[in-house]
Amino acid sequence: PLFQLGELVATPGALDALEAAEQNLWELLNRHSQGVFGDVCGEDAALNHEAVNDGGRILSAYILPRTEEKVWIITEADRSSSCCLRPDEY
Repeated sequence: PLFQLGELVATPGALDALEAAEQNLWELLNRHSQGVFGDVCGEDAALNHEAVNDGGRILSAYILPRTEEKVWIITEADRSSSCCLRPDEY
């Protein structure tokens, strides 16, 4: 991994979305920690790459198969935790 994830948490809405899409959260967490940030704009991707080096917050966005619903994974700047949530839960 490029960075530590810290404590892992997920909102009930994100867990429901993952279940409906038959998507494994661990797969998304692995992609996130490897720097595969999913469906983020170029500016957010550049900020993520900077954050890996300077300790800023890291945001990944994934469109789930089957349902086309989006979930985010956010790792805090201090790497104390990572949260999976739906954008409307932010």
